[in-house]
Amino acid sequence: MHHFLPLKVIKLVPEYLLKKRKTYQAIKATQAKLALLEKRKVSKGKPFKFKRLEDFLKDGHRKHRDETRIRRADRRPLPPLPLEKNKLAFVVRIREIKGVSPKVMKVIQMMRLRKIFSGTFVKINKTSVAMMKMVEPYVAWGFPNLKSVRELILKRGQTRIGSRRVPLTDNALIEQHMGKTGIICLEDLIHEIYSVGKSFRAANNFLLPFKLSVPRHAARDKAGLLKDLGNPGFRATDINSIIRLLN
Repeated sequence: MHHFLPLKVIKLVPEYLLKKRKTYQAIKATQAKLALLEKRKVSKGKPFKFKRLEDFLKDGHRKHRDETRIRRADRRPLPPLPLEKNKLAFVVRIREIKGVSPKVMKVIQMMRLRKIFSGTFVKINKTSVAMMKMVEPYVAWGFPNLKSVRELILKRGQTRIGSRRVPLTDNALIEQHMGKTGIICLEDLIHEIYSVGKSFRAANNFLLPFKLSVPRHAARDKAGLLKDLGNPGFRATDINSIIRLLN
């Protein structure tokens, strides 16, 4: 004799509940997606970096050293200005600036030397000499000759058009943006920078900071590169050998 088990009755979920559940799940999925996008937006470009205690101590020491150096320099008389024939200086950053004092960082930013091995032209005056003394442990500066100025602008001269970096290879582009100052070609631009003419400021702002490069062996021989570059600070005409090395 066969015994039949009673059939299990499956309760049906009402249709309006299924629709409600589906809508709720869609809302939750959308909220989760938006939260993820917001999290990515906040953390984009700011990856979490673990900082060792030694780094904190090193940065604190460097900051304290900068502040002490600046405080002592304020008490000393300003150094005499270079000879009048030297109107132009070239400044290149050859040291890392991690952990420097806010004053030093501000001057570095004003001189547009945010990246290591970047360089700019500076007009020699009382203010600029004081600024270069403030950042002296991190930069090398001196008096470039006409050959160095020409090679820098011809090889690495760039300007910004909109959001793009554009190499200075077209005289029409120079005339379009600098024609009102009387600069219509590369030779005019080189002459204006080297002679520190009336339109030097406009010409220098037209040029982006020079992104210099290091020799290929530098990655393997950092100590050798630093030895070749020499000490930071005032280098007079020796800045031309640094330009040759990095250009």
